[in-house]
Order: sequence, then structure tokens, then C-alpha cells
Amino acid sequence: MALFRRKRTSGAEPADATPDVATSPEAPEEKSGRSAEESQDLIGPWDITEEPDLGNRVDLGALRVPKRPGLQVRMEVDKKTRRVVAVNLSLDGSALQLQAFAAPRSEGLWDGLREELQTQITKQGGSASIKTGVFGEELLARLPVRLPDGRSGHRPARFIGVDGPRWFLRGVLTGQALSSEQAGIDMEGIFGDVVVVRGEQPRPPRDLLPLHLPGGREETQSGTRRPGLETLQRGPEITETR
Repeated sequence: MALFRRKRTSGAEPADATPDVATSPEAPEEKSGRSAEESQDLIGPWDITEEPDLGNRVDLGALRVPKRPGLQVRMEVDKKTRRVVAVNLSLDGSALQLQAFAAPRSEGLWDGLREELQTQITKQGGSASIKTGVFGEELLARLPVRLPDGRSGHRPARFIGVDGPRWFLRGVLTGQALSSEQAGIDMEGIFGDVVVVRGEQPRPPRDLLPLHLPGGREETQSGTRRPGLETLQRGPEITETR
């Protein structure tokens, strides 16, 4: 199975969270109003060997996240282990959860995981459909949730996956990015500009690549189980009632 990679052209119990960290307000302004056609030129996310210039990105360990004016970075920390397990990015009502995992050399993870996700969501009373997007095949889902007042609701989400060299990057989009074309394009641009730093350490497939807080501080305890890829890990809570 071929990995989905684009060539450069010229032309995941809810986790605790650390306080929000805003990306540098002095980051250069990006072009606004990019059309849907222009979004097709997105060519990331990148492996560190493809994009060695990490300037203007936030160092979060295995992930280097692009800076954007107004972009908020929120780290998810496991309650028990105190280990960072995901990155949540928010911008103008849109949210993007990022997680990177180890993958086999010979094949990617996304084809199998996408089918697993679709099956699990359907069994839990939600719905999911596969469509082709900027980054290849993705999953549009309505995840079942129970609201505080006891009523049933759904949390719309868009699952994006990209297989890289010995890594897999998963993004979960929620909020305005699902209802506004421009907001979706903006968040796709952020996802497509992420750099993954896999490292040379041997890791089993689906093992979560290590993340740390901005500034290089990692909250973890020794002797704890290393987290891996949970097929349906909870993301940002954006719900609709019925």
C-alpha cells in the first residue's frame, strides 16, 4: 500500500489541559481569503527530512506547529500519567486536535484506522461517511454524546489522516471549520504546515510519539504505560442537540 505523501512544488476520560498558550503575535500575516481551489496546493504535513527549516513554528516535541496570528495552542495531559497526549489548536471558533503515532516502514495506518473508526462510530449510534479531501480520504462523522441535561446529541467531527515515513498524523476538526468553507481552508492550511519529528528510536506501530509543553517541558511519570492510538479518542466537545 502506497503512503499518501505530496511532493513539494513551487507553485486524539477527557484529559486535563494546561493553560492556553497563544502563538507569537508577531508572526507574519498569512494571506487571507484563500479560495478552495488554492487550498488544493497544500502539500504537507512534512517530515523533518522534507522541511528541515523549523523557523516560525512552535516546538511541541514530535510536532512542530506553525504560528498564526490568533492561534491558541492547548496541550492535553493524561490525568494519571501527567503525560502530554495531544495538541489542540483553536482559531476563530475552529478547533484541530493533533496526534502523531509510530507506523511500520512498509505500510501506513490510515486505511485500516479509517474503517475501524467508521465501524465503531456506527455501532455507538453515530454516523460516518468517507469522502476525498485535500489530504486524501477522510471521515466525516456525527459522534453520539449525552448532554448534561440527559438529552442525546451529536458532535460533528472531521477526521483527517496522513501517512508519512514511519509515522501517522491524525487531525480531528470541529467547530466553524465544519460549517464555514473559509474556516475549513484556514485549518487545512495549519494541518498542512505541521512538521513531524519521528526520531530514530524503535517504536511499535500506533505508539504515540512524545509531545511536550511549549518551551520543552514534558510532564510525565516514569514506569507508566506508554499511550498508543485509541481508535475513537475524545476530541474537543462541540455538540448539536436533537
